[in-house]
Amino acid sequence: MNTLDAGAFGEPASEAPAFAELAFGAPAFDRFEIWGTSAVVGTTDPARLHEARHLLDEVLAGVEEAASRFREGTEILRLNERAGAGPVVVSSLLFDLVAHALWAAEFTGGACDPTVADALLALGYDRDFDELGTAPAMTPGPAQPAPGVDGIILDPAASTISLPEGVHLDLGATAKARAADLAAERITEHLGVGALVDLGGDLRITGPLPEGGWSVGIVESARDGDSPLAEVIAVHGGAIASSSTAVRRWRRGDVESHHIIDPATGLNAPEVFRLVTVGAATCVEANALSTAALVWGEDALFELPQRSVFGRLVRHDNTVERVGGWPEPLMEAM
Repeated sequence: MNTLDAGAFGEPASEAPAFAELAFGAPAFDRFEIWGTSAVVGTTDPARLHEARHLLDEVLAGVEEAASRFREGTEILRLNERAGAGPVVVSSLLFDLVAHALWAAEFTGGACDPTVADALLALGYDRDFDELGTAPAMTPGPAQPAPGVDGIILDPAASTISLPEGVHLDLGATAKARAADLAAERITEHLGVGALVDLGGDLRITGPLPEGGWSVGIVESARDGDSPLAEVIAVHGGAIASSSTAVRRWRRGDVESHHIIDPATGLNAPEVFRLVTVGAATCVEANALSTAALVWGEDALFELPQRSVFGRLVRHDNTVERVGGWPEPLMEAM
């Protein structure tokens, strides 16, 4: 059987979690919509699914309050407003989210950079995605490279963040992934069950496994329930995450854009691949690399294996490239 396991996701095999296959019968799932995408929570013990959903909801509410650019009064908006004004005291959750975003920027050599907020605004991404279709026409603002994370100061002792003047954060590339990590870890810790949390293609697995592992389908779009299933793989630990240039697209007047920004230019990343899926130890790592791969283009075929992760990259002609040992599917497209 082709499987993905925790040791293959960048963790040394000797340090990989020793998951036992602990079957309570078929796992149970709850699916719902949030943040303009679909969410799924699964547990190996169906009797604990309701409690798991409650724990997930708590995490999602906290992350939205901390990191949403489109909800009035969130912490990230207050932090961005104070750019250049010195240290700002933030919650432990926002501190955690920003710290992981800065780590992702360093890990990807700046390809997944949270300082692209102004570039997204210049392209018209200034409201919830579902509202962009009704937004008035606009002329794109001037493109400028993202300023980068150098100069951002985090003080863990004081729980403060200092942004240089003119530097504003968008945590879209990592906050949802971090939410999946936090929720899955919390469910297993509090309930003692195996957990699967999938937030719009950012999927994390923790704890005991159902028999044979979790069967995970790779689809084009988590926003569309009718999106065709490309393949199915068995996952035995860690995380997988997908990023796409084909899904979150919008048109403002005559200008069509997507949400993947090349920090080096401030413009949309070139569309070499339309979908990239990466397997890694955590969702933050997987999503940082799937986002970076779209920015890297052809270089992603070299960069992903160099980071000891699995990757599945789909070109616009539907050609599939598998790198780093991504397994052949358990089930082909249906």
